[in-house]
Amino acid sequence: MSLIPYSLTRSFLFGMDPEAAHDLTMDMLAKGQRTPLQWAWCQSRVEDPVELAGLRFPNRVGMAAGLDKNARCIDALGAMGFGFVEVGTVTPKAQPGNPKPRMFRLPQAHALINRLGFNNEGLDAFVRNVQLAQFRKQHRATPMLLGLNIGKNATTPIENATSDYLTCLDGVYPHADYVTVNISSPNTQNLRALQSDEALDSLLGAIAHRREWLANQDMPHAGATTRTKRRVPIFVKIAPDLDEVQVGVIAATLKRHGMDGVIATNTTIARDAVQGMAHAGETGGLSGAPVLEASNRVIRQLRSALGKEFPIIGVGGVMSAQDAVSKIEAGADVVQIYTGLIYEGPALVAQAAKAIKAAKFAR
Repeated sequence: MSLIPYSLTRSFLFGMDPEAAHDLTMDMLAKGQRTPLQWAWCQSRVEDPVELAGLRFPNRVGMAAGLDKNARCIDALGAMGFGFVEVGTVTPKAQPGNPKPRMFRLPQAHALINRLGFNNEGLDAFVRNVQLAQFRKQHRATPMLLGLNIGKNATTPIENATSDYLTCLDGVYPHADYVTVNISSPNTQNLRALQSDEALDSLLGAIAHRREWLANQDMPHAGATTRTKRRVPIFVKIAPDLDEVQVGVIAATLKRHGMDGVIATNTTIARDAVQGMAHAGETGGLSGAPVLEASNRVIRQLRSALGKEFPIIGVGGVMSAQDAVSKIEAGADVVQIYTGLIYEGPALVAQAAKAIKAAKFAR
C-alpha cells in the first residue's frame, strides 16, 4: 500500500506545467526505485496470470509506452503492481522532439494532448537503462514482463523508415519480452502513412525477416545466465483514427507477416469530444477519457477480423476499473493505462486488475 495519498500528489503536480510535472515525476521515480522511497507509491500486485503470445502475463494490466521514454523507471513502475510495463518509444539516435510547449491538460475531459515527438536519449542510452533494471529478480515464478517500443527518427525520410526500425529491433531484441512497432504516433511527420497497405506490408515483411534471423542467433537474455536462441513476440501499435476497411487491411497484413499481436490504440487526432475546451485546438495526440469509445470500436473490429485467438492489447481511455473491463469486453486480452495513471494515480492499477479478475474472463 502506498504511503502518500495520490490526491495530494496530484494537486501539487497539476499546479505545474504539464511537462515539468512529468519530468519531476520521472526523476523522482528513477531516484526512488529500489530504495525505501519506493514505499511512497508501491502496492501489491494482483495475481491473475494469462498466457498470451507465448508469454505469461502476471495480470492483465500494463503500463503503456510513452510515459517512460528512456526506460529509466522500469522498477518503479513495476512496484505499482503492473503485470507488464512497456517503455519507449526509442529511436536509433537521440532527438529533442518537438518545440515546447507540447503537453496540455484538459481536466474537464480527463484528457491530455501531447505533441512530444519521440523525444528520447537514443538507442544506446535506452538499452543501458533496460540493463540496469532489476524487475526480473522479483516474483521469479511469474516476473513482470517488459515491452520495448521502437520508432523512427524525425529526420529519417519516411521512405527510409524501415532502416530505423530494424536498427532498433537489433538493439532491443535481446532485452525484451516483446517488441512493439509504433507506426501510429501523430507527432512524427508522415509516420501514420506506414499504416497504409503497401507501406505496412513492406515494413512488416522486413521486420519479420529480421526477427527470424535474430531468433536463430545465440544471444543473452536479461536475467538468464546462458546464451540461447529465442523468438521474441512482435506487436504493432495502431491508431484509433481508422475506418473498418483500414482495420481489416491491417489485420490481414499482421497475420500475413506472422506478427504476434496488435496494440489498439494510440492517441487520436479527433477533437469532437473536447470542442470548446481550453487547449482543444492544440495539435498532437489526444489521450484519456475521450479516446475510450474510439479505441474500443477498433478493438471490436480487430477481434472480428483476426478471430478469437490473435492477441490484442487494449489501450486508450482507461480511467476506471470499469473502463478496463470494457476493453476486455470489446475483445482485448490485456489492457494498458497511461493518462489514467496521471489522473487517478497508482491505485487504478490494482483496481483495474481486480475488476478484470473478478469478471472471470476466459481466454
